[in-house]
Amino acid sequence: MKIEHIGLMVKDLEGMRAFYEHYFKAKSGDKYHNPKTTFQSYFLTFDDGARLEIGTKSDFKNLQETVNPLGYAHLAISVGTKEEVDRMAEQFLADGFTIKSGPRTTGDGYYEAVVLDPEQNEIEITK
Repeated sequence: MKIEHIGLMVKDLEGMRAFYEHYFKAKSGDKYHNPKTTFQSYFLTFDDGARLEIGTKSDFKNLQETVNPLGYAHLAISVGTKEEVDRMAEQFLADGFTIKSGPRTTGDGYYEAVVLDPEQNEIEITK
């Protein structure tokens, strides 16, 4: 058994697609669009075969901002080495993104930096 993909609802579909393609070398599939429900999405595939589906609906733009403490907490992406974690954290800072924590070794042994994507979702960049 394996997780087939993780879904993430976003406001700016094209901006988020560009973010994951640029920083994590994800490859995007074709855009899916259901005119009846207004749902649109892309499947993004990473080098190891893992997939992230990013989706949106037109009525998201009209929703009031809410914080939901349950559910999705973060996405963790392993980049292989401490040096690459450090390099990516420096790149995100230089590009104006927020580093929420790290790079550091956590209490449970991960070497990580936590960056906020353009829509403030947490991404753990791990060794």
